[in-house]
Amino acid sequence: MRAEPDGPEDRLRRFATIWSRAVFPATSTSLTRPEFEELLLPLARRLSEALRARTYDAEEGRAVGADLVAAHCTEPEALSRTLDCVEAYLVLYCGGDGPQEDLRARAARLQSAMAAGYAEALRQRTLAEQEAIARAALEAQGAVARALHATEARFRAVFEGAAIGIGIADLDGNVLQVNGALLRMFGVTEQSMRGRPVPDWRHPDDAPQVWRLYDELVRGEREHYHTEKAFSRPDGTVLWTNLTVSLLRDADGRPQYQLALMEDTTERRLLNLRLRYEATHDALTGLPNRTLFFERLEKALAGGDGQRFGLCYLDLDGFKTINDSLGHAAGDRLLVEVADRLQSCATAPGEMVARLGGDEFVALTTGPDTEREVDDLADRIMNALVTPVRIDGRELLVRGSIGIVEGPAGERGPAEVLRSADITMYRAKSAGGNRYEVADAEADARAITRHGLTTALPAALDRGEFFIEYQPLVHLGDGTVRGAEALVRWLHPQHGVLGPDRFIPLAEHTGLIVPLGRWVLEQSVRQAREWQERQGGTGATGQLRVNVNLSPCQLTHPGLVQDTVDILERAGLEPDALCLEVTESALIGADDDLLKPLRRLSEMGVDIALDDFGTGYSNLANLRRLPVRVLKLDRSFTQSMQQFPADPVDLKIVEGIVSLAHSLDLAVTVEGVETGAQAEQLRVLGCDTAQGWYYARPGPPERLHELALVDATG
Repeated sequence: MRAEPDGPEDRLRRFATIWSRAVFPATSTSLTRPEFEELLLPLARRLSEALRARTYDAEEGRAVGADLVAAHCTEPEALSRTLDCVEAYLVLYCGGDGPQEDLRARAARLQSAMAAGYAEALRQRTLAEQEAIARAALEAQGAVARALHATEARFRAVFEGAAIGIGIADLDGNVLQVNGALLRMFGVTEQSMRGRPVPDWRHPDDAPQVWRLYDELVRGEREHYHTEKAFSRPDGTVLWTNLTVSLLRDADGRPQYQLALMEDTTERRLLNLRLRYEATHDALTGLPNRTLFFERLEKALAGGDGQRFGLCYLDLDGFKTINDSLGHAAGDRLLVEVADRLQSCATAPGEMVARLGGDEFVALTTGPDTEREVDDLADRIMNALVTPVRIDGRELLVRGSIGIVEGPAGERGPAEVLRSADITMYRAKSAGGNRYEVADAEADARAITRHGLTTALPAALDRGEFFIEYQPLVHLGDGTVRGAEALVRWLHPQHGVLGPDRFIPLAEHTGLIVPLGRWVLEQSVRQAREWQERQGGTGATGQLRVNVNLSPCQLTHPGLVQDTVDILERAGLEPDALCLEVTESALIGADDDLLKPLRRLSEMGVDIALDDFGTGYSNLANLRRLPVRVLKLDRSFTQSMQQFPADPVDLKIVEGIVSLAHSLDLAVTVEGVETGAQAEQLRVLGCDTAQGWYYARPGPPERLHELALVDATG
């Protein structure tokens, strides 16, 4: 089959061409150069296959080296040129798409194997020639002597000209011969090398199996072995090598010598160590990064019985403000200073500090007594941050929040530990920051549940998991039902029915409160219209109104007014049948832009109620500028009225608020009415409407119609 242009076969042919051109001048052969190329082509194919094989097989390299000797490539420069050609062109033309670094490493090992095979074949050839010389000594003693001398000269040329280090020793470890490359690698003289037995070249970084393999080889139990080995140079530096040691046997098969081939890999190893350092350390601060921290944490959590760990998760308070006001360069300098201080806090054995990213750092301590040590570590960190950091002439006060997790090894995984520390850190930040908190399983569970609810909110609205209950609003003068407050509930698949206090803050935080609030308003307005239609046939007097709560996020949404108008028009409900409740705290210090949509709704006829009045410490004079028509008095003012007699101070306060509200033409609604005595006292004080469990708990919309019907029929 004909190969594609520039395909693997073409590239293999190019390599064989280059190889033949390099070696042919140094080869004693009667072949022409093209014939010699055809001779090398199968050897090139074997090298190519060995380079790309799944597992490395040194026998392929040794076989190629031996075949070179069989092809009469025994001139002094033949092996040297072959090794140079393999080093420069084998990966280039035969490597394919594999990782270049791995391919070059394998090519170097093939060179070593070729040299070993070449040396062994040349040695065997020499022995054969010597034997032939012995048999023909009487006939051609002079010719044999010259042939032996030429053979030894060729072997010496190969031995000295090789780019890799070659050494020969006897089985007792006495070095007999070394080439120049090996002497240059070690930086020693041949005399000092020969005076040092092989077993003396031990190094502290030797793998345990290195000398076991050596002992097996010199005993004749192993033909060769390959390993990575370090050697100590006389100048104190370390030489790292790829070492291949082969056993050389005599003509009768008895072990006689050991042949060592060494490739200097020091620079490659230093590069790998540098790359490893850069991959496991933060470029800005020099601290260990997330990768190295997780390695250490996994090791700590895998400790044996009696071992514990302690983790401090630190997040700087207000770091974003520094970045935004002074720039990222100043922020980076602050992080470097903080990293230096943290590093000085974790100097004991088993302690480390790492930067996870941004302004988040972790400190880890391990050992049997981390319950006390982790608190000490947190104290040292907080004390280290007390001193201001001076940057560009400014003294910056550094504050931080720390979450602490401590426990026995083997019970939790790294991800779970870090999640608990993160949750605890945010609990410290929520408590005001500049402090540390210790992890609590119940607090973690609440935070995880809260996160789960947050992520489930959008889908819950799409799946229709929300529903509305209505709590009646009763007129204190005649006891009639005048309307109801709409209260949204979440029927969660796992947690059951959840009240608004469980999910409304989450909806406000995520922005889902706007579509959720629009849905509540639409459902409530439609329900109010249905009540009115049913009232039309019952003889009931007065239309039932609906109160709907607005969150601060909804107040600032630009579509509030238009959404309300559209919902009222689609339902066919008059605006005066709708009351929007806004908490007092949302309107404290409100400017005209915030009040403008409320004023427009009020001008349309929609009532605005000021909810939780009395909890926001607002100036009562501000009531004149707010577009409200109803005050909803917070239940904290009327709790004492559940018993008789009521606290006279509370009575005076409520009486004053009611009087002020009525003077401003505002109606007063009271929340949390639970007893008849409480309702009667509020009636006497002049309150207009009330709601609470005394009248009815929140329930389905049908019950409100039934209550209104009972009031209408007396």
